[in-house]
Amino acid sequence: MKLLVTGGAGFIGSNFILYWLKNHPNDTIINFDKLTYAGNLENLKTIEKNSNYKFIQGDICDATKVDNVVKESDTIVHFAAESHVDRSITDPSEFVRTNVLGTNVLLESALKYKIKRFHHISTDEVFGSLSLEEKSKFDERTNYNPRSPYSASKAGSDHLVRAYYHTFGLPISISNCSNNFGPYQFPEKVIPLAITNLLEGKKVPVYGDGLYVRDWLYVEDHCKAIDLILEKGKIGETYCIGGLTEDINNLELIKKIIKLLGKSEDSIDFVKDRLGHDRRYAVDWSKIKNDLGWKPEGNFDELLEKTVNWYKQNKDWWEKVKNGDYKKYYINQYGSNL
Repeated sequence: MKLLVTGGAGFIGSNFILYWLKNHPNDTIINFDKLTYAGNLENLKTIEKNSNYKFIQGDICDATKVDNVVKESDTIVHFAAESHVDRSITDPSEFVRTNVLGTNVLLESALKYKIKRFHHISTDEVFGSLSLEEKSKFDERTNYNPRSPYSASKAGSDHLVRAYYHTFGLPISISNCSNNFGPYQFPEKVIPLAITNLLEGKKVPVYGDGLYVRDWLYVEDHCKAIDLILEKGKIGETYCIGGLTEDINNLELIKKIIKLLGKSEDSIDFVKDRLGHDRRYAVDWSKIKNDLGWKPEGNFDELLEKTVNWYKQNKDWWEKVKNGDYKKYYINQYGSNL
C-alpha cells in the first residue's frame, strides 16, 4: 500500500505513522503536513530515515502540491485539520479554509488520480451536545448538530466526502472519533495541558463548573481502528470510534492527573467558561465492534498513568512546544496568572 497521510506531523497523524510503519513495514508513507503550530517533526524522529517514509511540507489548499503527492499514492488517510475549539472561536475563517476547502482540494485530486481509498478522519463533535441527564450516545445514525466553528467546519468536510462518494463514486470511508489522548499531544488540549502545568508547578485551568463530560480514546486504539477500517471496512460507510470511559467529567479527570503526580487539588483554577461549551459527548462504538471486531483495549486509569509518565519522561519535547507563540495564546486564553 502507498499511503498519503495528511497532517502526519500532528498528534494523531504522527502516532498513526509510527503505528503503521511498525505494523506494515513493507508499505510506503508520504507525510504531507503544513507544519502549523501543532505540527512537530520531532514526533517522527525515530522513523525519519526509514526508506519507506517521506515527508513533504505543504498546504492541503495548494492544489498543485496536493496533486504531486496524490499521484504517488493509492490510499489517502486524511487527518489534516484545524482542530482546537478555542482557536476556532478566535478565528473561524482559518477552520473553514483548511477543514472545508482543503478537504475539497484533496477530494478533487483523489478523483483525478483514481485513489483506491480516501479515509476521512472526523470527530464526534459534529453531532452536537448531549445533556448530563440523558443516557444516550452518539452513533452513526445521529443527526448532525455542530455548535462551534470547529465542529461546523468538520461537519462540512464530512458532507463533502460523502457527496464525492454518492456523486462521483469516489471510494471513501469516514470515522468519527471521540477525544484522543496519549503521547505527542500538543499541550493546549486538556490532558497534556494539565500534566505539563502541574509538572511546571503551575495551576490547571478548568472551564466553568468543570462538569463537562468527554469520551476518552487512547490514540493507539484509534490507530488500530483506522487500520481495521482500511482493511475490512465497507466503502461509503461511517464508523464511530469511542473510548473506555463512562462519563468522566473534566473535574474528575483533572483530579486523577493531580493524584498521579502527587499534587494538591489547590492546583485547580476555575476560569471563565468557553463560549458555546458542549456539555457531554459519549460514543456508541458497537458498529465497528460488530462489523470489524474492534474495541478499545486496556484500562482508562492505566492508560492515563502511561500518558502522564510519557510527559514526565519527555520534558524536553513539551518544553520546546510550550515556548514562543504558545505562551501568547495561553495568556490570552486563560490569563497571565496561571
